Amino acid sequence: MPVPKVWPLPVLKKHEFFVDMTCEGCSNAVTRVLNKLGAVQFDIDLPNKKVSIESEHSIDTLLETLKKTGKNTSYLGDK
Repeated sequence: MPVPKVWPLPVLKKHEFFVDMTCEGCSNAVTRVLNKLGAVQFDIDLPNKKVSIESEHSIDTLLETLKKTGKNTSYLGDK
């Protein structure tokens, strides 16, 4: 009987970004662009203007996606 191949699960990396969010509308924009990108799990910290993202997407892809909100955005580092 052949041994089934086991594919490794993708490694999700956790990254933290600064997004200049000032209101719930801003955080809704972040939610919208990240959900559209797909394959992400994220947490928005509106008071501290931080977004933590767990994903296999590259940092550049995540940063470009967040910039689609029109907000000042920067990469803070691994979480």
